[in-house]
Order: sequence, then C-alpha cells, then structure tokens
Amino acid sequence: MGTVTIGVSIAVPEPHGSLLQERRAGFGDAAAHGIPTHVTLLPPTEVESAALPAIEAHLAEVAAAGRPFPMRLSGTGTFRPLSPVVFVRVAEGAEACTWLQKEVRDASGPVARELQFPYHPHVTVAHGIGEAAMDRAFEELSDYRAAWPCTGFALYEQGPDAVWRKLREFVFGSAVVPPQAGHVERGPIPAS
Repeated sequence: MGTVTIGVSIAVPEPHGSLLQERRAGFGDAAAHGIPTHVTLLPPTEVESAALPAIEAHLAEVAAAGRPFPMRLSGTGTFRPLSPVVFVRVAEGAEACTWLQKEVRDASGPVARELQFPYHPHVTVAHGIGEAAMDRAFEELSDYRAAWPCTGFALYEQGPDAVWRKLREFVFGSAVVPPQAGHVERGPIPAS
C-alpha cells in the first residue's frame, strides 16, 4: 500500500489564513500556496498508508480529551540563524498547543516521534528565502494581530505535488468556548 506524508495542525481561520498565505507568497516563499496557514502539532511525518485508520482513531481520542481555548497571534519572531524561518508569534494558546502536540506524538500512539527542534508553536510566514525577504517579512508583519477560539485541529496529507490537503477535522470534546475567546480580532496586514 505504500507510505504517505502526514501532518497535524491547527488551521488559522479566515480571513487571517488567506491573508497570511498571500503575504507569505508575496515575500517570495514558493511553497506558500501549497501549505495552508497553520500552527503545527505534528510536523511532516512519513507513515504507512495502512496506519491511517489507527492514526485517525488516536487523533479522535486526543480531540475528545481537549477543550476549546483562545488563540491569539501577535507580532513576529524568527528561528534564524538556526533555521531560516520568520513566523507570527502565538501570544495566547501556546500552552494548549504544547499539550496537544505531546498527546498527538505520545509514545504509546501510532505517530510517536522525536522532534528535530524543541516544540515552539508559531505560524510560519517565510521559510528558506533570501535574507532581505526574511527581514521584510519580520518587519512588515511585526504589528500583525489576530484572535479566535480554537475548537479543534486537522489531519493533512502532502500530495505528490507537494500540496497539503486536509483529510479530516477533529473537534474538541466540549463545545463550550471560553468567554474571552468569543471574538475575532482583526489586525493590520501591511500592503506588499
């Protein structure tokens, strides 16, 4: 049956997801349109196709144990010089993301794995592009703000065309959204 490359992430909702994706493309990141805007919970991971039902069952259990939480993005950061990445910071919700990614990668589960770098929730807006473009991304999105109630996450598969496609969404076990997260904050997106 072969292998597939999967990932698990929290999607950045509209209108924020498309706006950040367009900005990423505008900075010259060729991969921008193949990667939905997200916060990673499980980085690209190769698995046997036959394992997908067990992975989906595991993710459903993780989601059932989770609860909605406020997510807030604010400002930029970078992993340079260690890794050529500029990102929008997760200012609220990082603790919940950290818990979720540990549960997804749990040693007793079907996608147990070690990470190349310590987990740091973020939204990539530039990756592997020239230094001047990375600097521009860092500066132009430094005032970016967005907030929403996070109510779940999704499983994605990377196709042979390098495009990531959603396979299934997983909604948290409780439909109750914390009161402070019931609004969507829209921040400025500087023009290209």
